[in-house]
Amino acid sequence: MTRLNLLLVVVLTACALGLVTSQHRARTLFGELEQEQERSRQLGVEYGQLQLEASTWAVHARVERIASRQLHMRVPDAKRLHIVRQQETAK
Repeated sequence: MTRLNLLLVVVLTACALGLVTSQHRARTLFGELEQEQERSRQLGVEYGQLQLEASTWAVHARVERIASRQLHMRVPDAKRLHIVRQQETAK
């Protein structure tokens, strides 16, 4: 009978240690999950800001201003423009 009690105490202790270990692991993983979700939210905000910045940089007036001031480009005269139209293929 004492052997059975001793065996049951050992099994009970092992189960208790397993439960504590699994709860600790679950809490640790939950903390990591919360951190990663916060990081995901921050990256989403940063992505939105970058999209807004990219659309600002691509505004036609800004591109034209940089082309004329920094690159010394200008719009060609209307006399020098040639419009090329795509020829339709015969069906």
